[in-house]
Amino acid sequence: MTGAAEETTTALPVGGPGHPGAPWSSGVRRREDGALEVAGADVRDLVAQHGTPAYVLDEADFRARARAYRTAFETAFAEVGTGVDVYYAGKALLTVAVARWAREEGLRVDTASGGELAVALRAGVPGEAIGLHGNNKSDAELHAALDAGVGRIIVDSLVEVERLADLAGARGTVAPVMVRVTTGVHAGGHEYISTAHEDQKFGLSVSSGPDGGDSPALEALLAVVARPELHLLGIHSHIGSQILDPTGFEVAARVVLQLRADVAARTGVLVEEVDLGGGYGIAYLPGEVALDPDRVAKDVASAVTAIGAELGTPLPRFSIEPGRAIVGPAGLTLYTVGTVKPVAVTGDDGATFTRLYVSVDGGMSDNIRPALYGADYHAEVVGRVSDAEPVLARVVGKHCESGDIVVHRVMLPGDVRAGDLLAVAATGAYGRSMASNYNLLTRPPVVAVADGGSRVLVRRETVDDLLALDQG
Repeated sequence: MTGAAEETTTALPVGGPGHPGAPWSSGVRRREDGALEVAGADVRDLVAQHGTPAYVLDEADFRARARAYRTAFETAFAEVGTGVDVYYAGKALLTVAVARWAREEGLRVDTASGGELAVALRAGVPGEAIGLHGNNKSDAELHAALDAGVGRIIVDSLVEVERLADLAGARGTVAPVMVRVTTGVHAGGHEYISTAHEDQKFGLSVSSGPDGGDSPALEALLAVVARPELHLLGIHSHIGSQILDPTGFEVAARVVLQLRADVAARTGVLVEEVDLGGGYGIAYLPGEVALDPDRVAKDVASAVTAIGAELGTPLPRFSIEPGRAIVGPAGLTLYTVGTVKPVAVTGDDGATFTRLYVSVDGGMSDNIRPALYGADYHAEVVGRVSDAEPVLARVVGKHCESGDIVVHRVMLPGDVRAGDLLAVAATGAYGRSMASNYNLLTRPPVVAVADGGSRVLVRRETVDDLLALDQG
């Protein structure tokens, strides 16, 4: 212990006076001695106990964000006369404890693999509160979903419709099915994470086929209705990720509700649920503003009410998937600084400037998003006060890759040095869940903090863990 717990703690905004608070969790405070606290826990104590790198998760912040989304959508949709379910996106970060938190706050859990499904079940999430996604589900995964009685299996192709019907029929059961469709609306960040445009692997297009016949989406919906082993629960749409403007949801909702009406006209079946996906954006950098749950809930509820009135169809029950918006801001990653190296760089204008390369004891193995997507993050020295003038820095990892970048550009104190503690904000989503053992680095632990204490949710990997898989 550093003894810091005995010193004065003040609610200084992170980054100094005038900092808006984003992109850190609500439980983050800067102490007068310069150290960061997360939910009352001094980061120096966390590092002494758990080491670095380490993923740190603010439990109260996670729970508050989950409640905020559930309350906002339940209130807004109740006012227009229908219900809504909020699904926590397991792919962002799923541990047994995280799944329990989500469920305790009234959320359902969306899974995208047999492994994620197993974690949700281990956490005690009932099958009917779980969804299973995936564009290429194995028979084993479909069997596991049927065994667990999952509330919805989101089919992603015509082939999967027939496979699932055959598997359910052989078991003498009826599988609840949603059909994932691509609406042609895509929004949000990098091309690779915008998942509703036509030229990609997910879903079935609502556009007519090349011969002018039924669209693949309508064809799949009709195929589900035709199979008695399947119950057509609804239609699923997802338009992208890191979305900061709710307009795209409204446009996609019109397409999906029209498709729902088309199915009813052809079959007499008016599906009972529509999932409008998620991908709600968060603040990754100081000054950025996240998508507001109340705003998006009210805007989408108003839009679907108007669309339903135009189509003359009663509103279905809705579901949404806030994605990273719940867990992303609740997390940060702690690193220890190693090598610090000034590098002369020539800019596009021909002028030369110095960029400080600050190496930490992790890297692209614990956060692949900067290398994969060019994603931006914010970092600060969090273990001490510094009066040094800030300098332009790039935070890099220890991997054998020039693209091993943790933070592309950030102003850090000019006296940053080996042994300093560095925190990167808003890493709760897609850090641990996309982590690897590249260069045979071991993956960091996931540490939950609450009320000044900490506990390990997922332990740090060891070299023995790596060797245990190697059969020689």
